Amino acid sequence: MSEQNTLPKGFETGAQETFQFRSSEVKNNAPAVNFNGRRRMGSGALGQAVEKPKDASQTLVRLFTYLGTEKKLLLVLFLSVILVTLTALAAPALQGQAIDLIFAGNWPRLGLLLVTLLGVYLVSTLCTLCQTYVSAHLSQRIVRRLRHDLFAKIDRLSIPYLDTHSSGDIMSRMVNDVDNISTSISQSMGSLFSGVLTIIGTVCMMFYYCWQLTLITMITVVITVIVTKQMSLLMARVYRMRSRVLGQLNGHAEEMITGYRSIVAYNRQEDIIAEFNKTSDELTKVSIRAEILGGSMGPLMNCISNIGFVIVSAFGGYFALKGLITVGVISAFIIYAKQFSRPINEIAQLYGSLQTAVAGAERIFELMDQPDEDNSGTVELEEVKGEITFRNVNFSYVPGTSVLTDFNLTVKPGQKIALVGATGSGKTTVVNLLMRFYGLDSGEILIDGVNIQDLKRDFLRRNTAIVLQDTVLFTDTIENNIKYANPDATEAAVLNAAQMSNCHRFIKRLPQGMQTVLIQAGAHLSQGQRQLLTIARAVLADPKILILDEATSSVDTRTEKNIQDAMVKLMKNRTSLIIAHRLSTIQDADKIVVMDHGRVVEMGNHAELLAKKGRYYALYMTQFAGSAT
Repeated sequence: MSEQNTLPKGFETGAQETFQFRSSEVKNNAPAVNFNGRRRMGSGALGQAVEKPKDASQTLVRLFTYLGTEKKLLLVLFLSVILVTLTALAAPALQGQAIDLIFAGNWPRLGLLLVTLLGVYLVSTLCTLCQTYVSAHLSQRIVRRLRHDLFAKIDRLSIPYLDTHSSGDIMSRMVNDVDNISTSISQSMGSLFSGVLTIIGTVCMMFYYCWQLTLITMITVVITVIVTKQMSLLMARVYRMRSRVLGQLNGHAEEMITGYRSIVAYNRQEDIIAEFNKTSDELTKVSIRAEILGGSMGPLMNCISNIGFVIVSAFGGYFALKGLITVGVISAFIIYAKQFSRPINEIAQLYGSLQTAVAGAERIFELMDQPDEDNSGTVELEEVKGEITFRNVNFSYVPGTSVLTDFNLTVKPGQKIALVGATGSGKTTVVNLLMRFYGLDSGEILIDGVNIQDLKRDFLRRNTAIVLQDTVLFTDTIENNIKYANPDATEAAVLNAAQMSNCHRFIKRLPQGMQTVLIQAGAHLSQGQRQLLTIARAVLADPKILILDEATSSVDTRTEKNIQDAMVKLMKNRTSLIIAHRLSTIQDADKIVVMDHGRVVEMGNHAELLAKKGRYYALYMTQFAGSAT
């Protein structure tokens, strides 16, 4: 089976030779779009499970570890909540005493009590403001740390994970899910502390005044617990589903924007709109269900609370007639009963936000739990000569489906080796393995006699430069884009790299020259000009091993000639691997390796392979003599 048919879900079938291998300079490449209007499965396509349900309790435990890093703010918040709760518990008692003093006609003591009550309310207001201020700071500091850890994790993710997951869904976790956590912390943290303390304190005060009436009031608590539990189970599923579909929609939108030229070129706008609307409609339905469930908690809790008021009023009046309590106690008890149900209602109303935060945290921690890119190896060579040896290499993207089979190749220092073959023959896979983007199934790859697994990963890539077919530039100045390969390079070195790659001519014609800022990855430049800039970047890297993946395929004949002249200088005394379909660009290679179905079928220089009249001869005649394929 060819490489074309052995890539896992998430790879564009039939385009594996343009499958983007990445280095430290390469961003996540634009996802491909099938021209039947459907997205690739594995990239957030509709119906695919982007996430697996996690244990909510374990997620909360991990989330609380971030809270533990802000102990001072948590202490201030906790003290503010305690003061707010104490004032909330004292106010009804003082009001009840005031009512009894009115009935008793004790006006001097009543005035002093009212002043005390006013002070209690002022303290409550100030502490509430402090609680809001601290909650805002706490949430932003926690989210900053969480976002930092998440971005650092994304930077360490393995290439296979990034190649098989939608970048839109990953961005959704970084933005939407983190924002949901921020909202929940700022709005819910203080309310949860206050609610728990208020419930405990209120129950104690109610038992102090009348334990019989308190036990009767607890009937509403049982009803509240039952309703909350049943609603929470249903809401957890719905909010988790909404987070999943939102990630799919973001992934879809990101793919459509980056692949819009292909969509327009093949006139698939209507199909793409239909698919987007389908996903959007699903999100709308799920969101409506989530909002209805989240909004229904408040009315349900209010209904139960009102039932509690009726119970307190009826039985409180009866107990007052029997002389068990005073009228002031009834007033205080009604306030306590309302105060008891209020935090329960608030927690119930916040439950939707909490479920959203937990669902978002699950998705974030799921990403954080992915294995890092292999960073094994401790060896750094004193001097890299550039000898490369592939020894009995076997590899498969999908276990059991071979892409490279018993692949053997030796490249001497300074040699220029070209890899040719039909699409799917495994050319790019060879480079992916050399760069340690993927791990071998078996065999070994050596550089100067040292297994690349024993070399430091950064050392390996620091001595290797890649020029991709698809250019990757950043929104920055031209100078900084070239210096991406070597941030410490001098201005003279950057200029020399631009001259060697023959891009200094069009740079000088730009208004700001080297300081021209590229917008949208150089969208205002031609494809050839963008390619020249990436070649200048490779020149500046001054690598010992150079990899060119169809580096001249996007330029015109004259530009190609200029690039070839620059490459002759660049490849001098460097080991070079060239992946090419245009055979005119590799005729002067020291050795041409013809691959088919992951195996080396022919090897030799241009003249030798033509004389054999084998596979290379057939490819050559197809391009230059018009033979049928």
